[in-house]
Amino acid sequence: MAERQVKLAAEYQEATARWVKDFVVEYNICPFAKRELERGSIYYQVVMGTQPEALLQSLLLECLRLDEHAEIETSLVILPELEDFEDYLDVLDWAEQLLQQQGYEGVYQLASFHPNYCFAGASPNDVSNYTNRAPYATLHLIREQTISRLTALHPDPESIPERNIALTEKLGISSLKQLLAACKG
Repeated sequence: MAERQVKLAAEYQEATARWVKDFVVEYNICPFAKRELERGSIYYQVVMGTQPEALLQSLLLECLRLDEHAEIETSLVILPELEDFEDYLDVLDWAEQLLQQQGYEGVYQLASFHPNYCFAGASPNDVSNYTNRAPYATLHLIREQTISRLTALHPDPESIPERNIALTEKLGISSLKQLLAACKG
């Protein structure tokens, strides 16, 4: 059974890495991701299960990993079994509270992705949701200092979300579904 878990974890990690390369970087969803992909400074951690306490403990361990390893710029905590979007939003809310309680506010920023991501007030089929859709539920820890530095260098960081929405509208729902499915292999 443990061997199967290791194989599954590797598949989840590979799918998420494909998503970063083939969607996030290829379509410039995050203009800062290409540099980190090329540097090999993205860490992928698969966490099995759905129990919020265990998932939050894993997130905290990732913060500690980032504390101890300056060569890791960003960490993607992949939660493949957290399939229900509402449950994911609960975990995300608790994760943000945990980062604040543990003194990580201003140190790490949390970005969120889920295969069924839906912005508040948006229809589930709205193409703009794909800017935050990933093959699996993912909590993305980003060094706040790096974000501040890179956004200061970007000519118009406020335009990134608008640009991404325009891109998803141009690509269309069918293409976006195919892109996401292709990442899973």
